[in-house]
Amino acid sequence: MKFDLLKKDPLSKARAGSITTDHGVIETPIFMPVGTVASVKGVHQRELKQDINPDIILGNTYHLYLRPQTEILEKAGGLHKFMNWDRNILTDSGGYQVYSLSANRKIKEEGVKFKSHIDGSYHFFTPENVMEIQRTIGADIIMAFDECTPYPCDYNYAKRSMKMTHRWLDRCINHLDTQPVKYGYDQAFFPIVQGSCYKDLRQQSAEYIANSNQVGNAIGGLSVGEPAEEMYAMTEIVCEILPEDKPRYLMGVGTPINILENIALGIDMFDCVMPTRNARNGMLFTANGTINIKNKKWEADFSPVDEMGITFVDTEYTKAYLRHLFAANEYLGKQIATIHNLGFYMWLVREARKHILAGDFRPWKEMMVKNMNQRL
Repeated sequence: MKFDLLKKDPLSKARAGSITTDHGVIETPIFMPVGTVASVKGVHQRELKQDINPDIILGNTYHLYLRPQTEILEKAGGLHKFMNWDRNILTDSGGYQVYSLSANRKIKEEGVKFKSHIDGSYHFFTPENVMEIQRTIGADIIMAFDECTPYPCDYNYAKRSMKMTHRWLDRCINHLDTQPVKYGYDQAFFPIVQGSCYKDLRQQSAEYIANSNQVGNAIGGLSVGEPAEEMYAMTEIVCEILPEDKPRYLMGVGTPINILENIALGIDMFDCVMPTRNARNGMLFTANGTINIKNKKWEADFSPVDEMGITFVDTEYTKAYLRHLFAANEYLGKQIATIHNLGFYMWLVREARKHILAGDFRPWKEMMVKNMNQRL
């Protein structure tokens, strides 16, 4: 993997760059649609490629390990071939899912024992076998196995957890150093900064991660319920320490406003289920604010879903029709809203990149944040 830093914004810490892997170029800043179980929910790969057009999508190690299972993915030749996706894929480590399964898992130094949400069977994740699972899935970018702490989190717990995440990181690196390339292309490895919302812990973790000298770095344990101001404060602290010449990935973030504010702090990569999950609940993100398409006010509104026309659904359907589909519980409504939201997220990060390259990102960002912070 190769990262080129092309331009820095003069009035913020925003950056425009490009990541090159064996599956193509990723222009940053980038948003990665979440394809949890080898599928971006409700979207065909054709629509994903032609209409939403991301350079990279995300797969989930925990879910893919349980279903279809790594044995099937290996027989298929990896996730790219299994789901017919020839662009980049990033896999998370399963650490967040382990965190979210708090009632059904036990964390020890060796790893994490957890109960499957599908059939109740027990499984054990270690840093080593999670690296093997991700190698078999075959993503272009794979993540270190970490523990994601909850919010709020006791300081001593956060410190113990962070130190264990660092020890697990060393085990991940030691394991990967002994393994050959699996499918004929390289896999880049990103460690993850932890430390909850404690400034000193975030600094310690960022230094440890930076010193591991991997090709890219991630920030985890945010967007887990903390106020946005705390997220921004922690991101700013970490970005001061992580090396400038490597991509920075803020995991699981967030709203369109969160994304722009974190781009301004120096983040290059994002993922979040929000555009797809909120779409299925009838919330549309637009450049002028959010729309709850279920509201009665749209019942006889025959204007396009979004006059900007970023994807084909925006001008092919009206707000009244889309509201009707939700009222009738017709699945097409969820699909239309999903394509719209993902298209908007991709437009947003690409527009941000244009303004960084043009040198006027900050005033554009401030205008966009004001506009998007409205309910229509």
